Amino acid sequence: MTKTVDTLFDKGLERYKAGEPASELIPAFKEVCDRAPKSSAAWTCLAWLYLLDNKPNLAYKAAQKAVKLNPEDPQARVNLALAMLETNHKGLRQHIELAQQLIFVNSEWEEEIKNSIEDGFSRKPDWQSLTKVKKWIFEE
Repeated sequence: MTKTVDTLFDKGLERYKAGEPASELIPAFKEVCDRAPKSSAAWTCLAWLYLLDNKPNLAYKAAQKAVKLNPEDPQARVNLALAMLETNHKGLRQHIELAQQLIFVNSEWEEEIKNSIEDGFSRKPDWQSLTKVKKWIFEE
């Protein structure tokens, strides 16, 4: 029996929530992205894992795909802003501003972003880029 893409994705999320390191999860999410290249959620997760694993160039490419597939996903925008910051790309302000607008109109998204940021700090405590992005989104 072959694993469906949804099953692979769900198992990957379960493994992530169980605390498995990003480096061990990247291959699973790469496979999901390969098998479902139009899944913005998979690209968003892959970008986040790359960021956690100190691979900002790969994160940038994955986050770009996630934003292209779903421009109104605040997590994809946050991931892209983080990757841009870590790779010295210009133009990240527009992604920060759009993320702010999106979470302003949807309190569930705001809670998800806050949880994601706290999760990021729990896995990568001294993450300077995440500190900046958190400040820009929630304290401007």
